Amino acid sequence: MTLEIIPVSGIGAVASGEDVALILADALEALGPSRGDVLVVTHKIVSKAEGRVVMVEGDEEMFKKALVESEALSIVRRRGDLIIAETKHGFICANAGIDRSNAEPGTLILLPEDPDSSAHRIRTRLERRFGVDIPVIISDTFGRPWRRGLTDIAIGLSGLDAIIDLRGTRDWTGRDLEVTEIAVADELASAADLVMGKASGIPAALVRGYEGPRGAGRGSDLVRPANEDLFR
Repeated sequence: MTLEIIPVSGIGAVASGEDVALILADALEALGPSRGDVLVVTHKIVSKAEGRVVMVEGDEEMFKKALVESEALSIVRRRGDLIIAETKHGFICANAGIDRSNAEPGTLILLPEDPDSSAHRIRTRLERRFGVDIPVIISDTFGRPWRRGLTDIAIGLSGLDAIIDLRGTRDWTGRDLEVTEIAVADELASAADLVMGKASGIPAALVRGYEGPRGAGRGSDLVRPANEDLFR
């Protein structure tokens, strides 16, 4: 399988109340979407379109701290100004996913209320427009507790299995695989980020040539249940 990662240009700024699915469909027109394509969209433009933007009141740092605590389901760790929180979606991330990057001055961007539903709405619109089922991933940048640096992951998903379960199959030596589950939605989100990034002004990318299984996966499938989490 050979993949091509194509930046989706011409999207521009997105404002509250705009139809982000229509904006993406218009931007994709020149690329001629086809079977085997997967669209990865950064959550920022989805959040902006859905009105998940908050105006800062008073001291920005104090306001952000209070907002993080209101958006969090629970606080997992604190270190200085950094808060690691569990969001209402079940994600464990810095500052409950609240971000200032690519936000207008004096504003903070929250995560979408339901990223899986947002991905499904976009996918449905694209299918009507182009006559082909194009899986959609909504991505965000997360840190990782055991490794330095950031990478993009899938927080919303429609039309694709989030995980490829290889348990019960065999590797090339014939050894039985007992625990191997591949977070393919995260891998696709991270690959797409190579042509996007915070400074590029490109909030979406088309991953072309993906031959993995389609399905009814959701971003929530990738959230590890608390009873399996050895660090909480």
